[in-house]
Amino acid sequence: MSRRGAIATAVLLVWIVALSLLIRRELFQAPTERLAEAALRISPEALFYVIERNGEQIGFASSTIDTTEQTVEVSDHLVLDLPVDKRLHRSSARAAVSLTRGLRMLGFRASVEMLDTPMGTTGRFEGDSLLHLTIQTSPEAEDSQTVRLTGPVVFPTLVPLVIGLSEKLEVGRHITLKVMQPGALEGKDVEVVIAAESLFVIPDSAALDSTTKRWTSSHSDTIRAFRLDIPGSKITGWVDERGRVVEASQPGTMTLRRTAYELAFENWRLSAGQRASSVTSDRDILESTAIASSARLDRSRVARLRVKLGNVDLAGYDLEGERQSLSGDTLQIDREGPEALRASYTLPANKAGRFREELAAEPLLQSGDPRIVGLAKRIADGETDPRIVAERLNRWVYDSVKKRITIGVPNAVQVLRTLSGDCNEHTQLYIALARALGLPARSAAGLALVRGKFYYHAWPEVYLGNWVAVDPTFGQFPADAAHLRFIIGGLTRQADLLRLIGQLEIDVIESR
Repeated sequence: MSRRGAIATAVLLVWIVALSLLIRRELFQAPTERLAEAALRISPEALFYVIERNGEQIGFASSTIDTTEQTVEVSDHLVLDLPVDKRLHRSSARAAVSLTRGLRMLGFRASVEMLDTPMGTTGRFEGDSLLHLTIQTSPEAEDSQTVRLTGPVVFPTLVPLVIGLSEKLEVGRHITLKVMQPGALEGKDVEVVIAAESLFVIPDSAALDSTTKRWTSSHSDTIRAFRLDIPGSKITGWVDERGRVVEASQPGTMTLRRTAYELAFENWRLSAGQRASSVTSDRDILESTAIASSARLDRSRVARLRVKLGNVDLAGYDLEGERQSLSGDTLQIDREGPEALRASYTLPANKAGRFREELAAEPLLQSGDPRIVGLAKRIADGETDPRIVAERLNRWVYDSVKKRITIGVPNAVQVLRTLSGDCNEHTQLYIALARALGLPARSAAGLALVRGKFYYHAWPEVYLGNWVAVDPTFGQFPADAAHLRFIIGGLTRQADLLRLIGQLEIDVIESR
């Protein structure tokens, strides 16, 4: 069983900190001269943050800016202990971004390590239109590619800084930026609203208490800050007049607050021996982000499920189509019957036709790799019926890939080498094998019912007579109706699931 999706929030928050990568001067609807002049006002500084969850410190972060006559260097560092699967897991992220004084991107490097899974990304820019990108998900797995940039984009952690430089912070102002999504190579238009203004009292120095042997605030500054909201998102960020983060949070996950170095780091270090290695269920991210079902279901028999979805804006989710239908706030899922599994074509499907994207190799989804192709052919054993091949692949991945929690960017070749992982690894390998045989396949993600709770989950969809959901993690062909699809797409779209964390309510109306 996979529960990786249940910790998607933690993964994405670390990626957002780590992948502060890309910013180009064309981003701003302002003269280049104005931007260059604003950039010259950037001065070296270091800021520190405490990271809390439910009032308990679980980590710390820092953000520094270094300047020379020619460049601006922005570095971010984050360390936290994630309560996952009944114990604490040390996780870290680093990012370093190099820009000209006119804020043109020169290059970047970023790394993330979670649950002993390292990931690294480096980038080098050639002129204004090409990005040479290298992604490394293990010492043995590296993907390099050249990306043609088609539009101005900015990575999430640089959004406050560039807004502070290029826009007057004024309540009511709406700003649209093309923001690079975690794991994606293209930007997405994001509207940022300056929603409120307030004063924050921020500790800027600390003293050691001789009695408690802990650092306490000795002096504070009062800072004016502005709240940046993204419509439809529950993430709230406060930035000062220089575009530097004061506080950021999302309900039910984590809060990041600016403070003095000693309060962020030294107190964290001093309390290391007091932190329990085991985690109770009320603190475990896997359990606390799950959504309790209003009815106890036997998932093996769920052919139809009707649920009422509440307390979230459903706009932008892939809830309609194929096995799912949405009426108002009521979602109905019907497991595919035998007729839906009959394909009207034989393998391989035409790669130049309708399913060009669903048959193409992608970074980290190497359907053309000889090892992937060879295995896929052995599993298919000459069969050309899409239904039979899809079922054989589902059975092979379910039987062969060991189920274990991992955090990282899923890499099909690496999964084939290790034969272990959770839902994203199962899904990535399945899709690569399917595409290698000319079977159109894509990734879906949302919620799956496990022991009376809905957990975050990912699974493949293959095209037979229509798109059919299969689940090589649970060994289901087709997947039962207790799979609620919210998005079509892989890790690049999982940020959209953040809106559900701590907010979505599910009421089971019918199951059979």
